[in-house]
Amino acid sequence: MNIDETLKVGVVNTLRVARDTDFGLYLNALDENEVLLPNAYALDTLVVDDVIDVFLYTDSEDRIVATTLRPKAMLGEYGYFKVESYKQYGAFVNWGLPKDLFVPLGEQKEYFYIDKWYVLRVCLDEQTNRLYATQKIGKWFSTDTKGIYPAQAVKMFIIAKTPLGYKVVVDGKFEGMLFDSEIFETLSIGETKDGTIKNVRKDGKLDCLLASTKISTQDSSQKILDELNIHNGTMPFTYKSDAKEIYETFGMSKKSFKKALTQLIDGEKIVLEENGITVR
Repeated sequence: MNIDETLKVGVVNTLRVARDTDFGLYLNALDENEVLLPNAYALDTLVVDDVIDVFLYTDSEDRIVATTLRPKAMLGEYGYFKVESYKQYGAFVNWGLPKDLFVPLGEQKEYFYIDKWYVLRVCLDEQTNRLYATQKIGKWFSTDTKGIYPAQAVKMFIIAKTPLGYKVVVDGKFEGMLFDSEIFETLSIGETKDGTIKNVRKDGKLDCLLASTKISTQDSSQKILDELNIHNGTMPFTYKSDAKEIYETFGMSKKSFKKALTQLIDGEKIVLEENGITVR
């Protein structure tokens, strides 16, 4: 494993065991900066010069500390967290580590209640090097959808129920929507689901589909045959065709298209030629 050049708070670091002490193991990056891995997380089998993956965050005294545990969400990621305590200056939520994650008062859009759950994004205060969470997630969404196209496979984190369906965070960067009319399973806020892009909107938001709504290979095959019949039995599509053109013509992903194409060829219903496909 390649050792990280520097210590990075909020993410998993790959570090080298530099020395053993009574309190735990000190790990370092290539720049020789060290961080303590407390005995509670240091396996007895670890020795000097071993390499290990650890998550870095700051303890109650603002010292960087390492752990082999993983939080529910890392820096730049979104999670669904339960409030454990509330102070005059903010709330503390359980994110899976011994020290709760702080949500400053100014990063809350509403009053936080103990034992209630909220969708938050994990952020880093560049000045103090402390991690915190924010409920004001809208400002973090990108509207630069260059390279995003219909039928592209994505991961969706469900953040809210609306009259139209569910709002989602797509691939940790974009705001998206799943519409009730295209949902055929029970969904819950805080879930991560596989899906595809249905439509890229002009405002930079994405209309999405759940993976479970994809049509079957049999249906895809029939769709290809139907289109071939409309186009006099031949069309300029092969396994190498562009994913966007496939979606615009057949309404399916390139993966589904290739599976259906194989089924039709094996069933001797079409012939694959160098520049396209033809009905037998």
